[in-house]
Amino acid sequence: ELVVLTYGALVAQLCKDYEKDEDVNTCLDRMGYGIGVRLIDDFLARSAVKKCRSYSETADMIAQVAFKMYLGVTPSVSCSSAAGNEFSLILDKNPLVDFVEELPAERASLCYCNLLCGVIRGALEMVHLAADVTFLQDRLKGDAVTEIGITFLRKAED
Repeated sequence: ELVVLTYGALVAQLCKDYEKDEDVNTCLDRMGYGIGVRLIDDFLARSAVKKCRSYSETADMIAQVAFKMYLGVTPSVSCSSAAGNEFSLILDKNPLVDFVEELPAERASLCYCNLLCGVIRGALEMVHLAADVTFLQDRLKGDAVTEIGITFLRKAED
């Protein structure tokens, strides 16, 4: 609960500091990226996972191990492209919004949990996987579920 409350206070302060939702979203993504870059070492040490051989294995690892380890939830994974490089993480429950009813009308384009996208992107970059990570659906915006889209762009060079 402390993390959830602290996160809410962080987002509230960013909303005071920036007029535009896009600036808040960018700031949250950038902060998340920095966390992901550092968090991957902890994840690899604590989980003792082996190298993933495919994008599908990587998406499953993010959902079944990383989300469970750090947020206590296990999103479902679906592949949304024939090429096998686009995946969705679907969260029935998002612990970061436990104390948030809805976004204020004047903050309709705010992506409240954009920090998660940055964390995933940063962690993937550290294991040499370039990815685009975005929110596709958000319960705070009236959607039935929270859905994070991950598109693996290319395998980065060592």
